[in-house]
Amino acid sequence: MTSASVIIPAHNEARVIGRLLTGLLGEATPDEFDVVVVANGCDDDTAQIARDHGARVIETPIPSKREALRLGDEAAAGFPRIYVDADVELTTAGLRALRDTLTGSSGPLAAAPDRALVLRDRPWPVRAYYAVWTRLPAVREGLFGRGVIAVSEEGNRRIMDLPPVMGDDLAASLAFTPAERRVVRTAHAVIHPPRTLADLLRRRVRAVTVVAEIDQGPIGQGPTSGGQHARTGLSDLAGIGGRAPWLLPHLGVFLAVTVVARARARRAVKAKDYTTWLRDESSRI
Repeated sequence: MTSASVIIPAHNEARVIGRLLTGLLGEATPDEFDVVVVANGCDDDTAQIARDHGARVIETPIPSKREALRLGDEAAAGFPRIYVDADVELTTAGLRALRDTLTGSSGPLAAAPDRALVLRDRPWPVRAYYAVWTRLPAVREGLFGRGVIAVSEEGNRRIMDLPPVMGDDLAASLAFTPAERRVVRTAHAVIHPPRTLADLLRRRVRAVTVVAEIDQGPIGQGPTSGGQHARTGLSDLAGIGGRAPWLLPHLGVFLAVTVVARARARRAVKAKDYTTWLRDESSRI
């Protein structure tokens, strides 16, 4: 009997969808998880590869993650619901840990796995940036930036009531108080960061735009967020430098990337362009 539904929005993810599904279902029992891949606006073999790996597939010509999430949620069969980005990796054991965390009336409403970043072959500026980013309090405590968010039935109702925004994972994280959400340390999402500094900047421009959209809307003003959980202050960076002085050169890179990303995002924020998705293709190689 299905114990959880997994929803995977996928736009031209033929290079990575098989890798994800192999990990997700490699040790699963028959029908243990209801895995729904929503192939949205694809012109590659994403849908066929997903079917070959045993997933249910929904196809839509609309290239929209928002629409894919909506369609997947309508088709999903059970709870908890686990939303997974196609370009990460998660094992069957990780799925089970997330599912079990949300099972029962006393558990949290939302959960996400710990991050495992693949940085060994990335250039030093990219590694330096993430050495700081992963130590930020908001990043350590929030559910965003992990590629996976799981919710109970009550948690699902809450995020379904949210207005549509580009940064769906940040919005979902901010929809829950710290007491209502949990990072499950026994589950690990393998994250593939950008392979170049230029691609890192593309991601950060998108992140700046996402934060601006949320802060300006009802989510950022809600009682569970107050807008502050998505923000990083100079005191946070000073704390990191004080605890780990060897990271001072890395802090320089982090600040430089942040300044450039904010400058590049200014036009989109001013125009309220919250639909242009700056996708990083290098991490999908």
